Amino acid sequence: MRILYLDIDTLRPDHLGCYGYHRATSPHIDALAAEGVRFDRYYCSDAPCLPSRAALVTGQFGLHNGIVNHGGLCADLRPEGRPRGFRDRLHSHGLWGMLRRGAGLHTASISPFADRHSAWWFYAGFAEMYDPGKGGMESAEEVTPRALEWLARHAKNDHWLLHVNYWDPHTPYRAPDTFDNPFAHDPLPAWITPEVLAQHRECVGPHCAREINMYDNHEEPRYPRQPGELRGMHDLRRLFDGYDCGVRYADQHVGMICDALRRAGVFDDTLIIVSADHGENMGELGIYAEHGTADHATCRIPMIVRGPGIVRGHVDRGLHYNLDLLPTLAELCGQPRAPQWDGQSFLPALQRGAECGRPYLVLSQCAHVCQRSVVVDKWLYMRTYHDGYHLFPNEMLFDIVNDPHEQSDVAVAHPDVCAYAARELQEWLAPMLPGLHGASDPLWTVLSEGGPFHARGQLAHYRAYLEQTGRGWAIPELAKRHPQELH
Repeated sequence: MRILYLDIDTLRPDHLGCYGYHRATSPHIDALAAEGVRFDRYYCSDAPCLPSRAALVTGQFGLHNGIVNHGGLCADLRPEGRPRGFRDRLHSHGLWGMLRRGAGLHTASISPFADRHSAWWFYAGFAEMYDPGKGGMESAEEVTPRALEWLARHAKNDHWLLHVNYWDPHTPYRAPDTFDNPFAHDPLPAWITPEVLAQHRECVGPHCAREINMYDNHEEPRYPRQPGELRGMHDLRRLFDGYDCGVRYADQHVGMICDALRRAGVFDDTLIIVSADHGENMGELGIYAEHGTADHATCRIPMIVRGPGIVRGHVDRGLHYNLDLLPTLAELCGQPRAPQWDGQSFLPALQRGAECGRPYLVLSQCAHVCQRSVVVDKWLYMRTYHDGYHLFPNEMLFDIVNDPHEQSDVAVAHPDVCAYAARELQEWLAPMLPGLHGASDPLWTVLSEGGPFHARGQLAHYRAYLEQTGRGWAIPELAKRHPQELH
């Protein structure tokens, strides 16, 4: 078996042609989707980057593996404690360890992820690791040559996995100047109008329209594709074009990798997976150029699988998590299921196009806000425990079929749906708690530390910027919600 895992950071599925985007951002990825299975409702269980990849590798929710934040106690895996053996669980029961030691694959990764987040556990199970050295600021032309060199040596061999990690859609949007802008004459998505932008300019919170740079409107001259503030539609176009150029640039390099497999004569014999760690808010909830909530925009990710034994041209519409990939590949490789995995295999969807989705999903974010959300039927229910200075209500509800960009909170109009989703959230949580073996729910740990990493202790500084930009009206409510930060 050969597996190529193309891990494209911050890749929104609805900015890909195969998911219906009107811009030609992804011809090479689209071609893979046309010849394989495309998952339409695939989500990371825990966002953003560090919690998402922890769930992917461990096959566990952040509630169980312990990683839900970007700093503090909950940015590290939960210790196994006394049951830990000479080697930890990831040695053979993590994603890469299972493929290496169980399935017998030669495993290699080209990624800066472990160094970016001091997430050294990510290496567990790799026989070869190459860090391009820029902590996630790599451009694809710094990654692809290493992948091509590796494939030149190994592609024709049997039994390998190559993980290739691209970061081009991630902020700051930075496709090389020589790439130009293939979308200069393409319209923006129809939903984002001057009226919508005017409303968003009155929102408060990091990465809103007036503070793309998180807590201010600073622009970095090295990254001209990313504005610091959205003053009008020109800036909005600059932002969307910058993101879409990052997607198209990564897609171009996906094409190079696929061409290398074709030259080696193994393209049709290689299982190719295209996915991401999380998406990107591009106006959803009034937030831009960040992956800071437990919502549809941040947590929905692409999943495309093409290769031997995979049905062709199928679209799966079931609900799945990224942590489901580990048990799926274990079943594909004939490996037993580990008892600690929370994921469930979606192999029947890959091999037969069979429905095997979950009845609902629970999504988590504790790095920018503290939220847990439920995706069920056409609804996204969001419960906020720390608003990250966005003044979110405790409960929000969105019809993500008819309002995928989350512009209309209908919680007040549908209390019955909110009550149902809240009950599903509690029913999900109750059987999960015994798996903590007496440890705390990490969400409450984050709150006890003072809140999510990217919103902890920033309000005093942000207050001055709100006053400067005519939004001082928000300060009394922020002080009421976060009194420890403004006294």
